[in-house]
Amino acid sequence: MTTLTSTPRADGFQMPAEWAPHSQTWMVWPERPDNWRLGGKPAQAAFTAVAKAIAEFEPVTVCVSAGQYDNARARLDHGNIRLVEITTDDAWVRDTGPTFVTNAKGEVRGVDWTFNAWGGFDGGLYWPWQRDDQVARKILEIEGCARYRTEGFVLEGGSIHVDGEGSLITTEECLLNRNRNPELSRQQIESLLQQHLAIDTVIWLPDGLFNDETDGHVDNFCCYVRPGEVLLAWTDDPQSPNYPRCQAAMAVLSNTRDAKGRQLIVHKMPIPGPLHATVEECAGVDAAEGSQERSPEVRLAGSYVNFLIVNGGIIAPKFDDPMDAEAEAILQQLFPKHRVVMVPGREILLGGGNIHCITQQQPAPQRR
Repeated sequence: MTTLTSTPRADGFQMPAEWAPHSQTWMVWPERPDNWRLGGKPAQAAFTAVAKAIAEFEPVTVCVSAGQYDNARARLDHGNIRLVEITTDDAWVRDTGPTFVTNAKGEVRGVDWTFNAWGGFDGGLYWPWQRDDQVARKILEIEGCARYRTEGFVLEGGSIHVDGEGSLITTEECLLNRNRNPELSRQQIESLLQQHLAIDTVIWLPDGLFNDETDGHVDNFCCYVRPGEVLLAWTDDPQSPNYPRCQAAMAVLSNTRDAKGRQLIVHKMPIPGPLHATVEECAGVDAAEGSQERSPEVRLAGSYVNFLIVNGGIIAPKFDDPMDAEAEAILQQLFPKHRVVMVPGREILLGGGNIHCITQQQPAPQRR
């Protein structure tokens, strides 16, 4: 595998939008007992449902440990799902896997961001994390893709969304957090994003969803649905802890032009809940030093925005919540040419994220 010392932009590569054609989607099998309750069994059932839903639209590759290989192979009984043996620390491939970039000739390469488990020793969610920091490199080696490594520059794939036309959306809560890249200014971070993703405009939302343990990843709060249009998690309840966050985001989005000079169209997606883990669900999680504590008091950062666009489909979470049907209707309205598939998301949420967080799309090689 080649590790390049240039940047994607200098080499004519850019990050395509999520709705560009995929060659496959990547996932990682969950088993970490201090994050996934009951030894990961309920989460494995949830991940299996997500993998099989995606596999109806495009190939899926699931990274799995040697110890879980037979179990995963038996559960993931679908002709469009392959397994590769990779050792990981946890299962958040959106954040540990590579961000793929493509060029006009149809070549695919990958950006391997430095990973520190969402904050290192200043609020990070577990230690050690070095195996997770190797996931992107291993995936790129398997795929034979050249690699750009941002040694020392920490970024997670869930903290960014792009429109494929020069604009990127993110949150200050995450990218300007002192536990990511404290030595870098906003301008320096923008420059690194411009060089590695070939974008021109960064749209900074102040915060992500309340209590999001990733420090406000944008993929749980606001995403592009097409160029010039975003979908924003929303509440009209002034008593909700998300109310000021939604208002602040709307203020930015309403007063920002994207890289093409467009005024953004903002669609609203209701926030489910409030959702909380039960005492029983929390009791099923192993206690471990340095790991995120689970408590029924903590409001879960449930969001319908945490969905994945696949070839011809939308794979979105449902929560057995009164808002589920409305969320599905909104997604179907926004993506009339896609088939919307709602998959149970509660078990994934209990671990700290959702469908977008546990998947990473690999764009198909396309000549432009």
